[in-house]
Amino acid sequence: MKRPMSSFPPLPRHSLVEQAIAVMRERVTQGEWALGERIPKETELAQLLQVGRNTVREAVRVLSHAGMLEVRQGDGTYVRSCTDPADVIHRISRSGLRDHFELRVVLEAEAARLAALRRTERDLKHLEKLLQARGEKAPGMDMEAFVARDTAFHLAIAQASHNTALSELYRYFVSEVRRGTHTAVAEPTLPEPDLAAHRRILDAIRRQDAPGAEQAARAAVEGLITAMS
Repeated sequence: MKRPMSSFPPLPRHSLVEQAIAVMRERVTQGEWALGERIPKETELAQLLQVGRNTVREAVRVLSHAGMLEVRQGDGTYVRSCTDPADVIHRISRSGLRDHFELRVVLEAEAARLAALRRTERDLKHLEKLLQARGEKAPGMDMEAFVARDTAFHLAIAQASHNTALSELYRYFVSEVRRGTHTAVAEPTLPEPDLAAHRRILDAIRRQDAPGAEQAARAAVEGLITAMS
């Protein structure tokens, strides 16, 4: 049975598309539009939101691109997901540094474990090249470039896991990894993992020692977390 529609609050005249997106996203995330349910038609949404149909159309396009909605030609628009990935990443970006590093441990430890089980000779050569390029942190070096090289090494480990979901999630998270790494490098009281710690991860991956790779990856970051306690 179709639920009766209730009016939305009037939207400010500025940033109408953004406001429409926010209201529609809230309807989905709060479950007022359930997963798999068809949302109101474009004309109905325009009336409820008190905006033009072009504004509604653009808001639907953005939410469809984000994966929350699915437009079915000739049928209507349906709720595809109750989560907006962009909103999730935004909340991650606003989380505390300790939360950030705890999540980093989860991702990097599992990536290293799987990489040890699945790495190829080509993966090893690529990882060795990136580790040598990363090098050791030294006074006076370009910290932004150093963080970029460190991130490239960890991303390559995720790719060597040959788990597409994990590697793509890490790639999505990589901007936050760089922010956290840059903070650790810039803060003298935080123990940035050195080259030897990274070498232990790669050596375990080379030996196909999955528990050892996981432990080495975990140990490389846990020192930072302990220092923040």
